[in-house]
Amino acid sequence: MQPYELPLSVAAEAIRTRQLSPVELADSVLQRVERVEPHLQAYVAVAAEHTRRAAREAASEIAAGRHRGPLHGIPMALKDLIDVAGMPTTASSRVRAGHSARADSTVAARLSAAGALLVGKTHTHEFAYGLTTPQTGNAWDTGRVAGGSSGGSAVAVAAGTATFGLGTDTGGSIRVPAALNGVVGLKPTYGLVPRHGVTSLSWSLDHVGPITRTVEDAALVLAALAGHDPRDPASLTAPATDYRPGAGTDLTGLRVGVPRNYYFEHVDVEVEAAVRHAIDRLAALGARLVDVEIPMTRYIQATQWGLMVPEATAYHESTLRTVPELYQADVRVLLEAGELMPAGDYLRAQRSRTLMRREWAHMLREVDLIAAPTVPATAVEAGQETITWADGTVESVSDAYVRLSSPANITGVPSLTVPVAHDAAGLPIGMQLLGRPLGESVLLRAGHAYQQTRPAPTLAPAA
Repeated sequence: MQPYELPLSVAAEAIRTRQLSPVELADSVLQRVERVEPHLQAYVAVAAEHTRRAAREAASEIAAGRHRGPLHGIPMALKDLIDVAGMPTTASSRVRAGHSARADSTVAARLSAAGALLVGKTHTHEFAYGLTTPQTGNAWDTGRVAGGSSGGSAVAVAAGTATFGLGTDTGGSIRVPAALNGVVGLKPTYGLVPRHGVTSLSWSLDHVGPITRTVEDAALVLAALAGHDPRDPASLTAPATDYRPGAGTDLTGLRVGVPRNYYFEHVDVEVEAAVRHAIDRLAALGARLVDVEIPMTRYIQATQWGLMVPEATAYHESTLRTVPELYQADVRVLLEAGELMPAGDYLRAQRSRTLMRREWAHMLREVDLIAAPTVPATAVEAGQETITWADGTVESVSDAYVRLSSPANITGVPSLTVPVAHDAAGLPIGMQLLGRPLGESVLLRAGHAYQQTRPAPTLAPAA
């Protein structure tokens, strides 16, 4: 096995015990970038010299006995919404041409302090306003969409061109591409990970979180990211937590909610079968399955769009009026639509969210987590605009991909996607676990227990 193939936790232990040098790992990852990046286009920019220099510094520190922890010497990719001092933050948009960040975002600074090595900035759907990331090919089939908006980070992790990545999630933008590329994605509780220095799409829905190859890896990254930052008005003052899930697979006593509505409606048959099989595996590990009714389902998509559209337009108000021609057509249409939305509709969406949070809190008192599909279908072909379901219903790809992930953004609850299978075309399928606010440890424990019963994760072919 080449160093670039190692999951974070395995590479970290090899570095800690000096069986692997950060220089060896960085060189292996950068060589992988050279081989597969021309096909994938996951990165906006690769900082190879910076990576190698930081790897040498990490190796020297570790040799001198100054090991900073499990992220020390580990190569990472950051979504190109996340500021790194002296580097461009383009949001994959011509609107940001020539932009350079003056300071590190909170998350970039925390990862740097933990000793992680920046490989580069990864593509997003322009300003994170979409679910496909059209610049980037799926790691399992480059003719398919990568998912979005954090498609570049998910593809980089799936293909071995980064050991872990960061994404942002406003309606599913970590979990959707993670599921479509067969990796782990975690959207933490709203406010747990600070967003200072991260370009916003919708301030009341935005989250920052890790994309990794294993659940254990996600726990290690989350530990470095979480914590209060007064520069983010939504930042929580939650106590420090050890998110590591432990080695056990016994889930006895864990109550897993299985939705009897919404999450299994208009879902591909292979996706449903794979996720239900994965849920049965949780039961075999001792979990008790409980039927649950998802509340207020008729209002979910209207609430998501009712919040996101006007908030996104407000953020872009100046540039939308001065340089509208620089936006991609799909994003410009959404931003212009936000200018036409009445204030009353936005306020009604706010009220709907308040009611939905209350109803979800009530539901989650009856179970410890909910298990469901992450997305209703695997990666569609690039350029495909709609999905037709068995009953003849036609749904846009964006609506389909956001439908099952957006409830966690509206309510702010944590959500973890774990790869569970591949369909007949070889495309990954993900299972989503949703929990109570600040219930990341429960999700990580369940996801890790499930992964321990499965074969070790493999990288995508990235051909």
